[in-house]
Amino acid sequence: MTTRPRDLVRAAAGVLADAGVASPEHDAAELLAHVAGTTRSRLPLLDEVTPEVAGRFEALVGRRAAREPLQHLTGTAAFRHVELAVGPGVFVPRPETELLAGWALDRAREVTGRAPVVVDLCTGSGAIARSLVDELPGAQVHAVELDGPAHAWASRNLEGTGVDLRRGDMAEAFGDLDGTVDVVVCNPPYIPLDAWESVAPEARDHDPALALWSGDDGLDALRVLARTAARLLVPGGWLGSEHADVQGESAVEVLSGTGRFVEVRDHADLAGRPRFVTARLAR
Repeated sequence: MTTRPRDLVRAAAGVLADAGVASPEHDAAELLAHVAGTTRSRLPLLDEVTPEVAGRFEALVGRRAAREPLQHLTGTAAFRHVELAVGPGVFVPRPETELLAGWALDRAREVTGRAPVVVDLCTGSGAIARSLVDELPGAQVHAVELDGPAHAWASRNLEGTGVDLRRGDMAEAFGDLDGTVDVVVCNPPYIPLDAWESVAPEARDHDPALALWSGDDGLDALRVLARTAARLLVPGGWLGSEHADVQGESAVEVLSGTGRFVEVRDHADLAGRPRFVTARLAR
C-alpha cells in the first residue's frame, strides 16, 4: 500500500505543530524529502510513497516532535551557498548568522594589494569559515574551535578548503598572527546562565553547552573576544560578533568600553532585531 506525499506532510505537520515546533509544515516536508531521496521543492512530483519510506518518515517525525533538531535528523544544514554536515556535538548554524558572514566577506573584499586575512573564532561547524573560502577563494582564512566534537565536525566541513583550522581557546589562539589580521569574525556563546527556560529545546538540549552559555549577562565571551581581536587585528582592522537580540546596547558598550575600538555599531537581522555588533581597531 502506498500513501500520497501531501497527506503524509499534512498529518506530520499537525503532529509537529502540537509539539510546539516553530515551522511544522517546512520541517515535515524536509523530513519526507530526506527519506524519499529528493528535495522539498520536488516533492509535488512524487505521486506516492512506499510503506517503507512512510515508516522511516513517521519515525523521524516522532523524533522531531520530541524536539530533536531537524538538521540532526537530515545530517545537513544549509548556510549561505554551502551545505554543512552537522549532528550531535556541534552547534547547528542559524540563518541569522549568514548576515554576519556576509558582513565579514564585504570587509575582506575591501582589502587591496594582497590576500585578505580573516580569522573565525569559535568556528563550531566551520560555517563562517567555509562561506569565506567559498565566496572569496583568495582569502587566507583561519579558524579555531575549543570543543572536541565540534572541532571534528569543523574538520569534516573544512577538509580540502585550505582553511587553517586549529583546536584551542580563542583567548590564546593564533599568537603567530598577532597584528596581521584584517577581519576577526565570531559567533560566540552569548546566553546568560539564568536564561535556561527561555531557550528552545532544540538548542538547550542538543547544542553543546560550550556554544550557548556565557556568564551571568551572556557577554563574558564577547569580553574575551574583544581582547583577542585587539591583539590579532591590524590597525583599522574589523571585528564582527553575533549576540542575543536583547544585547544590542550592551554588546556595543562592551566594545566601546575597551577604549580600543572605534566605529562601534550594532546591526539588525532581517526581522529587525539587534543581531551583531561590529567595530574597527583604532589606528
